Amino acid sequence: GFLEDGILVQDVSRTRRHYLGSWTFPWDVMAVLPTELLCLLPGVPRVPGVPAARANRCLRVPRLLEAFDRCETRTGWPNAFRMAKLMLYLLLGIHWHGCLYFALSAHLGLGIDPWVCPSFTQLLRRYLHSFYFSTLVLATVGDTPAPQHEEEFLFLTAGFLLAVLGFATITGSISTVIVNLSATDAAFYPDARPVRRYLRARSMGGRLAGRVVRWHQHLRAQRKLPAEREVLRHLPQGLRAEVAASVHLAALRCVGLFRSWEHGVLRQLVLRLRPQVFGPGEFVCRRGDVGREMYFIREGRLAVVAEDGVTQLAVLGEGLYFGEISLINIKGNMAGNRRTANILSIGYSDLFCLGKEDLAEVLAEFPCARAAMEAKGRELLLRMGQLDTRAEAAALAAEAEAERRLQGLEVALEGLQRRAARLLAQLEASALRMALRIQHLE
Repeated sequence: GFLEDGILVQDVSRTRRHYLGSWTFPWDVMAVLPTELLCLLPGVPRVPGVPAARANRCLRVPRLLEAFDRCETRTGWPNAFRMAKLMLYLLLGIHWHGCLYFALSAHLGLGIDPWVCPSFTQLLRRYLHSFYFSTLVLATVGDTPAPQHEEEFLFLTAGFLLAVLGFATITGSISTVIVNLSATDAAFYPDARPVRRYLRARSMGGRLAGRVVRWHQHLRAQRKLPAEREVLRHLPQGLRAEVAASVHLAALRCVGLFRSWEHGVLRQLVLRLRPQVFGPGEFVCRRGDVGREMYFIREGRLAVVAEDGVTQLAVLGEGLYFGEISLINIKGNMAGNRRTANILSIGYSDLFCLGKEDLAEVLAEFPCARAAMEAKGRELLLRMGQLDTRAEAAALAAEAEAERRLQGLEVALEGLQRRAARLLAQLEASALRMALRIQHLE
C-alpha cells in the first residue's frame, strides 16, 4: 500500500498505478535484471567465485534500508532489532573485507608468502581463512603475519583504520541502545536512586530505604505505570481517551458505582483518574485529614482500622470506593471536609484517584451518581454517629426555603420582564408618534 493524505491505501489497482508511476519502479527493475546470465557468454571476465555482473543487486540497498526502518518502527523489540542489525552489518563488513583480501591474494598469488591466503584445494577452507583473517584485522587483534609487499602494507593499514572507525561506530551504537533502554525505562517507571541517595544523605537509610526499593520493584514486576499521564500527554484528547479506556475500562466497570454508566461517559471519566500504588502498611488516608481525593479500588485489599492503627474494623476489596464523604456536601455532616476513617493498605494496592475538582465536574454532569454517593455517605455517617439529623433537617428546611424564595424571585423577575416589555413597546410607540409629528411640522 501507500499513504494518501495520511491514510494507508491498500487497493490493488491503485497501488499498482502508484508504484508504476514512481521512481522506485525503474530502480527495482534494474536491480532484479538477471545480468549474471552475461557471464555465460564467451570472453566475459569474471571475479573468481562470484560473477561481477551481479553488482546490480546492490541497487536494492535503498529498499533494504527502508525495510529496516519500517521494521524498527513497528517491532515490539526495537533495541533487539537494532542489535541484530548491527551484528548483520558487522558480519557483512567482515565478509566483504574477506572477499577483498582473497581477491588481493589471488592477484598476488595464493600461498606465495605467509600473509596471503594459502592455496587450499577446497573453496570453503579458502573462505574460512579469509573470514578469519578479516576478523583479526577488523577486531584490531593484530595477530596477523607481517606483510611482504606494498599492496599488503596498504591493504592492512586501510583495514586497521577501517577497524578503528568501525569499532567507534559499534561502541557508539551499543551505548545509544543502552541509553535508549534506560530512557524508555525512566519514561514509565520512577527512578529509586535519587530517593535512596536523599535518605543516605539524611542518614535515614535502613528499613525506610528498603520500603522504597520494594515499592519500585513491585511497580516493575507488576508493570504498574504511575507516569501514565506524562506518557500520553502528546496524544490528542480523543485518542488519549481511547488508549486510556482500552487499558482501564475493564477495571473501571468492576466498580459498582460505574456498572450502569454508558461507555462514552466512562471514556471521559477515565482521563480524570490517576493510578496510584500503595505499599503494605501504608496509610491511604487518616482520620481528621483534609480530604482532597476519593479512591476506587482496582486491585488489592485495604483495611479500615481504629485509632490504634492495628484493630481492623472492616476490609475493603476490589470494586469498592471510599473518601467521597469529605468531598461531597452531605447535609448534617459534622466532620465537614475531614476524613472520617483510617484506611490502611494490607498488601500492595492499586487504586484510582479522583481529585475534588474532577469529582465535582463528574457529579454535576451525572446527578444520579451524586444521589448514590450521598445516600451511601449518609448511611456511613449515620452508622458512625457523625450525622446531625437536626442540622440535616434544618439544612433541608433552609434549602426548601431558599428554593421557595428562588421561585418567588423568578416569578417577580418574570413580572418585571413583562412590565419592561410593555414600557419598551410604549416607548417605541411614543417615538413613532413623535417622528410623525415632526414630519408633519416640517
